[in-house]
Amino acid sequence: MADPLPLRVEGLAVRTRDGRRIVEVPRLDVPAGGTLAVTGPSGAGKSSLLHALAGLLRPSEGRVLWGGTDLAALPEAARARFRREQIGLVFQDFLLFDELGAVGNAAIAAAFAPSRERAAIRSQAEGWLGQLGLGGRAEPSVRTYSGGERQRVAVARALAHSPAIVLADEPTASLDRASADCLIDNLLAVVAGEGCTLIAVTHDAGLARRLGRELRLADGRVMESALG
Repeated sequence: MADPLPLRVEGLAVRTRDGRRIVEVPRLDVPAGGTLAVTGPSGAGKSSLLHALAGLLRPSEGRVLWGGTDLAALPEAARARFRREQIGLVFQDFLLFDELGAVGNAAIAAAFAPSRERAAIRSQAEGWLGQLGLGGRAEPSVRTYSGGERQRVAVARALAHSPAIVLADEPTASLDRASADCLIDNLLAVVAGEGCTLIAVTHDAGLARRLGRELRLADGRVMESALG
């Protein structure tokens, strides 16, 4: 497990090439091991903010400080390395490899890790699949999995390398209420047990209530930021 990392955002702005605002966040602080729900209507800039926090999108202005690292200032290769080593990502559209099975997808980080770490990543992947109700599945491909099953594989993949940070885009969107609540329990258990920082974009009021703080966006601007 990497050391927990706090987040500080200062003067963040993401704009289109013609200057149109996508999202602006003047200031945001999340302590190491803290949790944050990012909420708001569709098109509010939630996913763009998450991508900026992950280093997938370079801000037009401002800083994204994970501990002492300004992710926004790093060159692309360094941002990718930081993301690979420190961040577990859950994408809204899963981004699984259909030619691989559940374990192959969940343990994909092992392909990029030093050889001494690969067995542990695979073991972690199998453990998370089991906790998420997908243990022992023998299918050679996830192609036939339901949307909810694919989402759970994506969550196991995000957690398998014991990241310091988990960034999740609508992690419960494809799940029924019982499965969503189980997933929320698991995510919060990771935060409590390992100290990683969790930020989730969500329309799920149940998830937002369980996280420690809510940042509400509308039309790319911060509308509300209050303790839950």
